[in-house]
Amino acid sequence: MRTFEIFILLTVTILPFVKRPLLRKVNANYVLIFLGVLLSLHLILEGWRWQMIPAYVLVLILAWRIKVLDTSQPVRLTFPRGIGFFGIVLLALVGWVLPMALPVFKLPQPSGSYSVGTDMIHVQSDKDEMITKDPTDKRELMLKVWYPSDADVSSLDGEKYAADASRAGFATKYGLPGGALNYLDRVDTYAYQGIPASEKSFPVLLFSHGYGSRAHGYYALLSEIASQGYIIVNMNHTYEGLGVTFPDGSEKYFDYGFQGETFAETMTIIQPLLDAFKDGKSYEERHPIVRKATLDYPEGSVQDRWAEDMILVLNLLDSWNAEGPLKGRIDLESIGVFGHSVGGGTAGNLAMKDKRIKAAANLDGIQWGQKIDTTYAIPYLYVSADWPAEHEDINSHVYLKKSTDYFYETKLLKSGHPNFMDIPFMIPVQSLAGTGEIDPYLGTEIVTQLVTAFFDRHLKGEQDTDPMSLADQYELLEMTVFEGDSIK
Repeated sequence: MRTFEIFILLTVTILPFVKRPLLRKVNANYVLIFLGVLLSLHLILEGWRWQMIPAYVLVLILAWRIKVLDTSQPVRLTFPRGIGFFGIVLLALVGWVLPMALPVFKLPQPSGSYSVGTDMIHVQSDKDEMITKDPTDKRELMLKVWYPSDADVSSLDGEKYAADASRAGFATKYGLPGGALNYLDRVDTYAYQGIPASEKSFPVLLFSHGYGSRAHGYYALLSEIASQGYIIVNMNHTYEGLGVTFPDGSEKYFDYGFQGETFAETMTIIQPLLDAFKDGKSYEERHPIVRKATLDYPEGSVQDRWAEDMILVLNLLDSWNAEGPLKGRIDLESIGVFGHSVGGGTAGNLAMKDKRIKAAANLDGIQWGQKIDTTYAIPYLYVSADWPAEHEDINSHVYLKKSTDYFYETKLLKSGHPNFMDIPFMIPVQSLAGTGEIDPYLGTEIVTQLVTAFFDRHLKGEQDTDPMSLADQYELLEMTVFEGDSIK
């Protein structure tokens, strides 16, 4: 929470219980002035937000009570008085919970040598849009590009956190009113839309988000990696991200109907897999059961479709490098891919489909489809959250055949699935966010260091960079590295 928010909440929590003895020593007008100044400083310097409404109501109630209170009268504990104090305690409790659960949070500041610029690119294709019912619809994408810049941004304000459609989609998903996330306007970002790109050539990374998540909900992760000298193409898979705004002002949201159709019969496919783990079958006994499920599970078709979106982007890189704001900035021989959740599985999927991908990383995604029968021929990084022991470790089967090159098998201890997003900053209550016990800033630091070191070595060719050293540096990072069939 912000400074004056804390002062207001402390005041409205304590003052109801000490106001009578306080007013016997201090003139009531002085207390009222203090409340007015405190509230004014908050509104002027920090700005109002709806999470503070219970606190604002308490300030008004307290001001009224201070104005009318007769301190010469003895205190009598009556039923109405008891109800009043109970109501104030309840309102104060809500007043603390709301701004703590949904704070104006602080993103980690990128540590790289570059400022981070952003731009939006609209991609229209001639491919049929299979998600909508309109046979004339063509697939179109709205991409966000994060890139290194040498611009001095010390006097600039960062871009607004998360686009409007993304916010609206997030609010819809969790049953919140449309304007419930307007307080995000007060979150400082370290990304600056439209600043000039650095006049150097950089590796390019394609990034794919989680299914039904905010495509641009990865500021901490992507701004840090871009600041280290990478161009990142942030995918927004139309109708399967929470929301996107196109140049004509149209907005397209997650298609819950299509999701229902896609996953309607999943339990008949996945139940044998779940039973194989639950019944304690050996790895060898489970493997053919898991294999059949991974080949048939509908999420594999999602990852296939998203990989095709990314191939559309790969086909555009030559033209982006020939003209436009990224002219001459893209190292077309150094292309990588990474993603989170379903996007992480998609990154691995794309690495099998397209030889232009030279290295790939999966952040806590299950990779469905053909990988279980396939061996990579490029460096690959898999980062797992710290799932409980009873969680089905499907990827232990999917990645049985690892890579003829380097394969990094890592785990971020004390983390949950959302720890790779901005969620632990946005909702810093573990039980609400589904995050782990790890400090959000430390978790982000470890993941960004690991991903950057991996691509530094295997895209930039920096042989002095060794991702393995991070396991010694951070006790919350587990790592096993394979080179071909050998453990390093």
